[in-house]
Amino acid sequence: MLSEKIKKLQYTPIGLAEGISRNLMNAILSGTLEGGEQLIEAELQQLFGVSKSPVREALRDLEKKGLVEIRPRRGAFVKAITRRDIAENFRVRAVLEGLAAREAYEKMSPEHLNEMTQILEKMLTAARKKANKEYWDQHHLFHSAYLRICDNRLLIELLERLRMHNLWYNLAYEYYNKDFDFQEDVELHVRIMKYLEKRNAKDNIEAMMRSHVEKGLQNFLGYLEDNIGTAMDVNGQELNRGEQNGHR
Repeated sequence: MLSEKIKKLQYTPIGLAEGISRNLMNAILSGTLEGGEQLIEAELQQLFGVSKSPVREALRDLEKKGLVEIRPRRGAFVKAITRRDIAENFRVRAVLEGLAAREAYEKMSPEHLNEMTQILEKMLTAARKKANKEYWDQHHLFHSAYLRICDNRLLIELLERLRMHNLWYNLAYEYYNKDFDFQEDVELHVRIMKYLEKRNAKDNIEAMMRSHVEKGLQNFLGYLEDNIGTAMDVNGQELNRGEQNGHR
């Protein structure tokens, strides 16, 4: 039952539709709700104690975010992940991450460099301990720092949305819990930091950040092929376990 899955999540009353949307989003991003799983309006109304209107508004919001698919005469479903979704996300994000790093480089102050250096040191410590959650918390802070420093509102908005989807994909396949090379990743971030500290390296930092994301795509698709099978169609065969387990 949908209610059994969601009831353990903390419900934050913000505004009715926004609160429902946020709680469902958390359930999707955490893997509590799987791809292909139906979100039944009547059950959501009962679960959140609201009328139809805020539930429908929340589902439309999640559809705009790309987390839910609303099918005519069938209802709302958690969007299943396809290989094409993954590839398109990484490739677009690679270009934008490179641009964000370049713009941040041009605006980087000694205080910004000190902030990012401290984050990197915590990443190194977590990598040595192979502390997965600790590492990814600091990894997130590292990438959030230069995105904030770039101070380009449109770029920030676009990348935050793409990164959210990237997190969704990663959680869905447990890639970073099972098959991730901490040492390779942290060494790359050390090189990125060295370029950020130089004063004639904006082309280098853009190329390196773009390469970082593209490498992530290669590793991630390789992981999927090894663990889910090689017969994945880049044009749209659904990969999410929820689809494979019969959630339609």
